[in-house]
Amino acid sequence: MSSRALRQPLSLKLTSATFLTIWCVIAAFPIFWIAVMSFKTPVDAFDANALNVIFGPATLAKGNGLSVLAILLGLAVLLGTFKVASKTMPNMVRSYSKPGLQWLGWLLGCAAVAIGFLLVFFAILPMVLSVLNPVLGPLGQDVLGLTTEHYKTVWIDRGFSNNFQNSLLVTAGVVSVSLTVGTLAGYGLARSGSNLAFWILIIALVFRALPHSVLVAGYLPVFISSAEWLSPILGDNAPTLYGKPWAVIAVLVAINQPFTIWMLRSFFQNIPADLDEAARVDGCSHFQAFRRVIMPVMWPGVITTGLFSFLLGYNDFLVTSLLLDAQNQTMVPAIAGMFNRETTTTDQVVAVAAAVSITAPLFLLVMVFQRQIVSGLTAGAVKG
Repeated sequence: MSSRALRQPLSLKLTSATFLTIWCVIAAFPIFWIAVMSFKTPVDAFDANALNVIFGPATLAKGNGLSVLAILLGLAVLLGTFKVASKTMPNMVRSYSKPGLQWLGWLLGCAAVAIGFLLVFFAILPMVLSVLNPVLGPLGQDVLGLTTEHYKTVWIDRGFSNNFQNSLLVTAGVVSVSLTVGTLAGYGLARSGSNLAFWILIIALVFRALPHSVLVAGYLPVFISSAEWLSPILGDNAPTLYGKPWAVIAVLVAINQPFTIWMLRSFFQNIPADLDEAARVDGCSHFQAFRRVIMPVMWPGVITTGLFSFLLGYNDFLVTSLLLDAQNQTMVPAIAGMFNRETTTTDQVVAVAAAVSITAPLFLLVMVFQRQIVSGLTAGAVKG
């Protein structure tokens, strides 16, 4: 009876599937289109004919293209990477990581998948194709126009790799500080029944609602005068924080910390307090119970919260554009600076290639941590 009551009518299924399909197309089309444009010459990239943008006849005429064999092998590498990142690598991390060192296993696993993909796709695969294409006749002839010159231009000639390093520094700092403080504060507030804990959460929520520009304006005098304030301690080596990544990390942590505390508190509340008491009976201190008993259960919630913290630091534009100088600029403001009215079509395709490049780490994270993200969101949404 219950299964029949929960069964959806055919009309509802078709409506849901239709809206879901439309949403997926609308959401995925811009990413797909700019990805195609980034591999074409400006003539093809901005052609009014959509088929010319996809197949790239002008790009193919310049001797830049892919054969049928290259397309098949490339798809095989992409599918293999997806399988390794989503299934094989997570299983290996869970099987071989020592207790308490799973974070190191995930870090090494992600690095191994990323490096392996780059080596296979950009080093080994071209060498294999250079040998096989000349001897396979029609299968080895170029049929799809494609060039990677725009990626070489943006990463090598224009120094976009420096912006990438700055983004990693800012993001790593934001995630590390936010999760460290958030887990300790969330655990303490979840286990506290006092009214003070409630008001701390309310104040954190009010602080999170402040516009980001207000926080930047409030911190700005501190960063500009930091050398004078730190000179009694560091002497002549006192740094000026304005324009440096550390200033951005401080502001983004201030913006993100209330969110991490609220989210992690909800996860900790779903963990029975009996686990803490059992650990205390076995001789653990409060911190040992937190580290050895509670945190292993909390990993899905920590990973989910860490992903949101990563997105905040990785995609931020306002704070980074206001506080960083040109040498320490992150990727998002750097890409925004590439689009202006004085650029040529070639410069615009280069900017599109840069925009496509910054999506790769996001796809890697989602592929690797998809199970933890789903279970973490479910655990945070349903209170047991």
